[in-house]
Amino acid sequence: MMTGVELIVAALAAAATAGVTSGVQDAYGGLKGLLARRLSGRDRAVRALDARETEPGVWQARLGADLRAAGADSDEQVLAAARAVLAQADPAGTRAGAYTVTTNYGAVGQFHAPVTFHQGPPVPPAPPGTV
Repeated sequence: MMTGVELIVAALAAAATAGVTSGVQDAYGGLKGLLARRLSGRDRAVRALDARETEPGVWQARLGADLRAAGADSDEQVLAAARAVLAQADPAGTRAGAYTVTTNYGAVGQFHAPVTFHQGPPVPPAPPGTV
């Protein structure tokens, strides 16, 4: 399973190494545009986005913290654009489920053990004296 940042950097690296096809370039242009808007005001990150890097680890090192801080890693529009790049650049990997994204549902920090998030309507506390 991949995090949102891992999906985005995989898409950036895949686009950089993929052959120049209109499908890949169109999808990459869409992703880059969304990321540029998300990273607005983060000049170092915007410059890194314009780099022609091919290694996911380098993309992660240059952009990872900024992608998280800007909320790009949980932006469904950005994640959909990253999936579209990967679908064009690596259709076999996409069909095989190599780019499955897990989400943290707004949790922040590092987790060093399995964690379960229950997404649903909040359960109101029991009125005093009824438990």
